[in-house]
Amino acid sequence: MDFAAARIKMVDNQIRTTDVTSYELLRAFLTVPREVFVPDARKALAYIDEDIPFAPGRYLMEPSPFAKLLQLASVSRDDVVLDVGCGTGYSSAVLAELAGTVVALEESAEAAGQAEANLQQLGVVNCAVVQGPLVAGWAKEAPFDVIVFQGAVDAVPPVFFDQLRDRGRLVVVEGRGLSAMAKLYTKEDGIVSDRFAFNCSVKPLPGFEKAPSFVF
Repeated sequence: MDFAAARIKMVDNQIRTTDVTSYELLRAFLTVPREVFVPDARKALAYIDEDIPFAPGRYLMEPSPFAKLLQLASVSRDDVVLDVGCGTGYSSAVLAELAGTVVALEESAEAAGQAEANLQQLGVVNCAVVQGPLVAGWAKEAPFDVIVFQGAVDAVPPVFFDQLRDRGRLVVVEGRGLSAMAKLYTKEDGIVSDRFAFNCSVKPLPGFEKAPSFVF
């Protein structure tokens, strides 16, 4: 399979067509070989317009919503980014093309090991893979200029706003199904505010489910 040609088609047909116009962002998606981060049995599907499973309950996010989230975050070379749920490392490799430093947080030891190996294979030097509970973030390297979630959550735990630098940005998909909402959270003088960006449906990130509660 011609992966280079498939990568160009992904950018032209899936990403550009959904109002992603940032040159640096498009360049990043054209640069990073997505097939490296996909399980061997699914490499031929690396550039399809769908979420790709890499472990039970875990997915590589569909290219279009991922690109739109990154454009919303306005990542620059001055930024330190926390990538929550980096999986096998694809999202972190793309972020490393845009940011100064990326901290790739993964809960699964197996996925974290794969991410580290994949990033080393590509010679990515400005990204560190760390292992720990996703819901706790990574306080050791906080505060972060940008925080990105690699899957939908029911709600953002407050700990992430504590780890967000003043004037920082947090992008996330909240909710489930077609009614889920991509949101941009910003922090100014310690006050966190949010705005709706667009509707999209992505797979949930395990561990961020709201506890069931009785409602009258």
